[in-house]
Amino acid sequence: METLQSKHPTTSLPMTFRPLLLAACLCVPFATLSAEWVSLFNGRDLTGWRQLGGTAPYAVVDGAIVGTPIPGTPNSFLVTEQEYGNFVFECEVRVEGAINSGLQFRSLSTPDYREGRVHGYQFEIDDLTARGWTGGIYDEARRGWLYPLELNPPAKTAYRPGHWNHLRIECVGPSLRTWVNGIPAAHLIDAETARGFIGLQVHSIGNRDPAGLRIHWRHLRIRTDVERPTPPEGFFIRNTRPNRLDPAEETLGWRLLWDGSTTAGWRAAGGETFPSEGWEIKDGTLTVNGRARVDLATRESFAAFDFQVEFLLTEGANSGIKYFATEADGVIGFEYQLLDDQRHPDAGKGVAGNRTLASLYDLIPSRTKVATREVPRGSGVWHHARIVVHPDRTVEHWLNGFKVVAYELESPLLEALIARSKYAGIDGFGRLLQSPIFLQDHGDIVHFRSIKLREIP
Repeated sequence: METLQSKHPTTSLPMTFRPLLLAACLCVPFATLSAEWVSLFNGRDLTGWRQLGGTAPYAVVDGAIVGTPIPGTPNSFLVTEQEYGNFVFECEVRVEGAINSGLQFRSLSTPDYREGRVHGYQFEIDDLTARGWTGGIYDEARRGWLYPLELNPPAKTAYRPGHWNHLRIECVGPSLRTWVNGIPAAHLIDAETARGFIGLQVHSIGNRDPAGLRIHWRHLRIRTDVERPTPPEGFFIRNTRPNRLDPAEETLGWRLLWDGSTTAGWRAAGGETFPSEGWEIKDGTLTVNGRARVDLATRESFAAFDFQVEFLLTEGANSGIKYFATEADGVIGFEYQLLDDQRHPDAGKGVAGNRTLASLYDLIPSRTKVATREVPRGSGVWHHARIVVHPDRTVEHWLNGFKVVAYELESPLLEALIARSKYAGIDGFGRLLQSPIFLQDHGDIVHFRSIKLREIP
């Protein structure tokens, strides 16, 4: 029988994984390595666990916990009776058949939330190999995807369908990290829930035939005396705490472009000072109120960069984030479209939806679905936008953790798109090598926060 013993996790991994796993282990703080492990499963029965949600059965078979899907029941969870705050948790999992599953952590079930519905952070276990999302962090029955593995593509191949896989979760304060077979997967900074149970999920299957579908868990253990997070390992960190930088982000070169309370770093487009009207700062939010039609500009200019911002569209609102733009006669340049697609008429204009949310405005439409997942959009809620301009002049638009636009500056394809757009005939359009970043005032109310940037050398 194949095995991945947690005590010596390199012994059964493919050779290509072993150097990466060794590197991951070397990054673990000394306090983590010297801590005492506690087993959460005795190998004989389900002492210390209880079932919530659906009625899919859990049983102990050959020293493993086995969950078996059944038709007609909602998601079923086997959860620890004890709750945990700061910890490192490890287990091994093997999935039979193409089925979605997960590991709940810092999760809750309370009468005042959807009649006891299990909700909270979930380590995704995804045996649907076309997606490769195992190790991503999903917020079960609450906010949805917080860290899809589209944000860390190298981790998408770490999971091995049909085999035993070693999974690891680290929670220290707001720092939440995951690993799959020793490969770092997700890095989330989030303060929504500080403590909760750990749970095994058997996902609902509707009326699907359950034959051949099972999830096996073994070697479940936890350590609770971890005091500091594992150092960051170079890939993207998603921080949901408004207007704050985590030390891990600073290590990777991120900085705030807006401090959350003053006008420092910003000016009116075409001017030298912050506009006297049209923009408001209140309670950690930068708001365009639609009364002045004056865009905001960063005082600095940027060439190759990774930019991110959270935004909230009011009903029917239109705005945008512009870059590589001139400001001699209004702000003219590339635009990450911000739009309430459901209520603003501009969504139906242009060509093939190239004026919808997150599109390269009037040039390239944004994708509405990535793999099997609809990309969240709409008004009245906070969304996360990201623009990445690489030194090789390739550009990406991201929305809520999913890449929805990709193109190459000055490429023949882009030139052809410009020639058929509203920008045709504008001298030098798309030729700038650097510029400020602009937030557009299109006459509607839009809120912004957590404006960050990392320059890419």
